[in-house]
Amino acid sequence: MNFDVIIIGAGAAGMMCAATAGRRDRRVLLLDHAAKVGERIRISGGGRCNFTNRNVSAENYLSQNPHFCRSALSRFTQHHFIAMVEQRRISYHEREHGQLFCDDSAQDIITMLKDACDDAVVQWALDCSVKTIEKIPDGQDMRFRLATSRGTFHCQSLVIASGGLAVPQIGASPFGYRIAEQFGLHVLAPKPALVPLALAPETLTPLKPLAGSTLDAGSHCNGASFRENVLITHRGLSGPAILQISSYWQMQEYNSPRKGPIEIDLMPGLDVAAWLAGHRRSKATLPNLMAAYLPRRFAHEWCALHAWGKPANECSNREIEAITHAIKGWELMPSGTLGYAKAEVTLGGVDTRELSSRTMEAKALPGLFFIGEVVDVTGWLGGYNFQWAWSSGWVAGQSA
Repeated sequence: MNFDVIIIGAGAAGMMCAATAGRRDRRVLLLDHAAKVGERIRISGGGRCNFTNRNVSAENYLSQNPHFCRSALSRFTQHHFIAMVEQRRISYHEREHGQLFCDDSAQDIITMLKDACDDAVVQWALDCSVKTIEKIPDGQDMRFRLATSRGTFHCQSLVIASGGLAVPQIGASPFGYRIAEQFGLHVLAPKPALVPLALAPETLTPLKPLAGSTLDAGSHCNGASFRENVLITHRGLSGPAILQISSYWQMQEYNSPRKGPIEIDLMPGLDVAAWLAGHRRSKATLPNLMAAYLPRRFAHEWCALHAWGKPANECSNREIEAITHAIKGWELMPSGTLGYAKAEVTLGGVDTRELSSRTMEAKALPGLFFIGEVVDVTGWLGGYNFQWAWSSGWVAGQSA
């Protein structure tokens, strides 16, 4: 029951860490409260797993310390993981924005990682719950003692890879945060990220005629901008551009007592002021003009919402200025998010100031490591969070 390394969490980061540590001839136990490994991998990407991105850099991640992820991402890159996939002869394809997906099934990635663990003689303890974790003296060093539903285990290095709070339907829990706090590490309050945004009834009610509209639009908040689809729903806002900007909207709370609105650019890439100036003598109404760039129903309902239905040649300079501002920066104040059940990942987590960026080890407690989503590093939509799992798991596996 004695191990060199025990890893709690048999997900993406945990399996990568276990295989890496095992290849160093470390005696490794990979433990999880679930009976199956890699469930988040299995359900990701519509079952095909967006396992990484062609273009990964620290700029694709949010953290209170935005430079923290650089070391791990540079030491185990997307190219290293792609090489693993290709060596395994897993067929894959690239979609927009450099996203890489399995051609067949996410199960191919799970099996690859599981086999890598087996090849490294990693031992498994699935369907195993941890009751207590203690730090105990061992000569000049300290060891960890874990009381579990399968007995008591001891280890020199303990790696927490238990994930965040997103997707509670498959067993997400605050376990990792509780362990961090137990050993005196600071945790930034977790929040749902890459998540649809809710609108308050007073904002949502006038927008009901727009529900179901999908737009190629820009989203802006807290210095970040994304151009992808925006979907207006019966509860608020969704679509890739909204999921992306939701993380930045949520992040405001760490730095300011009040959150600001998000802005939607309905005509990204278009100089709206010049476009409207070119139609100043036109008898066409604004809804009909906008319908050349936007879904017709949306253009008419949106203009009706603002009472902008008259011909362009009857609009005053002040009205043209207001129309321009609204098209390029339509402000909407979310009332919140749709929660962890609809979130892709968790924002916040174990404060990176507590960890070594090179090893993921707690600075004040040698032998204790935190990797993956439990750490305050959150990637964009598009394979970036899996790459953080691979990179942080690999560097911890090199040191644990």
